[in-house]
Amino acid sequence: MNDHSNQESQHHGEKPVARREMSRRQFLNYTLGGAGAFMGAGMLVPMIRFAVDPVLQPKAQAQWVKVVEESKVTNEPKSFKFKVHQVDGWYESEPELEAWISKGKDGKVFALNPTCKHLGCTVNWNGSPEFKDQYYCPCHGAHYTADGKNLAVAPLPLDEYEVKIDQGFVYLGQLGPNKRV
Repeated sequence: MNDHSNQESQHHGEKPVARREMSRRQFLNYTLGGAGAFMGAGMLVPMIRFAVDPVLQPKAQAQWVKVVEESKVTNEPKSFKFKVHQVDGWYESEPELEAWISKGKDGKVFALNPTCKHLGCTVNWNGSPEFKDQYYCPCHGAHYTADGKNLAVAPLPLDEYEVKIDQGFVYLGQLGPNKRV
């Protein structure tokens, strides 16, 4: 026998493969479901981008802020308040910050952040008669040298602002770890 009749005898007992056709109802379900998913994604993508975009933006360096005349800075630390323009996501504000500014033994001007490195309370210069000529934190007794070196309780020294002197004024920049100690 030829090959054609062999194939027919092998497939003789099987049913022919029926092609399944799509009904109108299935077609409409697929079409409407796909269009709905496309429109839903079109609404969700901008919302997700709106929520995530500020997190993905690179963090900007702090702008230089004019704080005080250089002639007013002495060897004794003094507290100076200043405002910075701040943008948190979509919220813009101008909080008032504080810095303890003085001249070091080398004659250079430096500025320390008054936030205690123990639990975030505000330190004061000569804030306790027990710790003369030191920064003192009234919350838990942490104290620091004039350069911001931690002496007790606090695990780290006070943070230091970048300082720039321009035309007789002291400008403060980015806050970072203390480089003096």
